[in-house]
Amino acid sequence: MMAICVRYSKTRFEAEDIFHEAFVKVFKNIQTYQQGTFEGWMKRIFVNTAINNFRKNQKHYGHEQHSEELSSGTDEDPVLSDISVKELLEIVAKLPEGYRVVFNLYVIEGYTHKEIGEMIGIAEGTSKSQLAKAKQYLKKLLVNYSVTTYAN
Repeated sequence: MMAICVRYSKTRFEAEDIFHEAFVKVFKNIQTYQQGTFEGWMKRIFVNTAINNFRKNQKHYGHEQHSEELSSGTDEDPVLSDISVKELLEIVAKLPEGYRVVFNLYVIEGYTHKEIGEMIGIAEGTSKSQLAKAKQYLKKLLVNYSVTTYAN
């Protein structure tokens, strides 16, 4: 569950706060668990707590657009087979906050754009746009990572 908190936070400290808050919610609401897997029920509480934290702190994250191009030494696609899961998660963590939240909710958690929009208070089209921009930004980060890694 800590991995969920880390994916939706800027710092380890913030992730720990989300983790503790979510566990309190789990213990307070354990009597409401009725069906499905217990892990799935808990996961939903952790994701919702992280999203609530994002919404609450959104004004502090800044809303600058990240349309600037990252410099890259090559236009070739990076070789993903040489990147560990840990390295990939570290690269995803470098995405700008809005991009990262939408990317995590859509790609990792499996929510629809409509659900994401409702969860974080944006239009469905904005969610789609943020995902497209996140993928583009992530590709540039991966290219830069592969250029840096293989240059050393």
